[in-house]
Amino acid sequence: MSKYQTALQQIDAAHSADPRQTRTPTGPIPYELHYAQKMTSYLEILYPQAPELLRLAIRAQHLRRWEVPRDSYPATKIGYHAWRSGLQRRQAALVEQICVESGYSAAEAGRVGALVRKEDLKAGDPDTQVLEDVACLVFLDDQFDKFEAELADEEKMVGILRKTWGKMSERGREEALKIRLSEKAERLVGIALSG
Repeated sequence: MSKYQTALQQIDAAHSADPRQTRTPTGPIPYELHYAQKMTSYLEILYPQAPELLRLAIRAQHLRRWEVPRDSYPATKIGYHAWRSGLQRRQAALVEQICVESGYSAAEAGRVGALVRKEDLKAGDPDTQVLEDVACLVFLDDQFDKFEAELADEEKMVGILRKTWGKMSERGREEALKIRLSEKAERLVGIALSG
């Protein structure tokens, strides 16, 4: 196997350890493996010629995320941001280790980690923007309805949708408009985009 295939196999093995299951048309699979596959499928739509380091970062976006539940941090905005940044650092370190063990150089592994941490998003790094677009698309396509039901606050949800839209590139937004949403999600997206 190539170093890319080896790293991908190790990433997916880690995802497969997620005890949470989700239903798919082909049967139940670990949730994080499902999420990683969705990330890869949107990458193929947005950037089919993506370099392999970006492909690995996309696949490792939520690496072993279930091990650090949201409720392990305070239920505040500051707690949420601390949880997210802690996860990014942890996931980046895990995938960097996988990359080095698979034969990538420290510099290549560091690039994958930097993408997972979204280090250069504000600096305009195009690969980091693709990762952000893909994550936003998976949120809208696969997580929105569950998240909205748990939040149960339309005003907050509209705010979240506006922030999500603001993070995306024009290309990402074009793809987002093609997603088949539930009736409620479509209504909320309409409100968010009209304001």
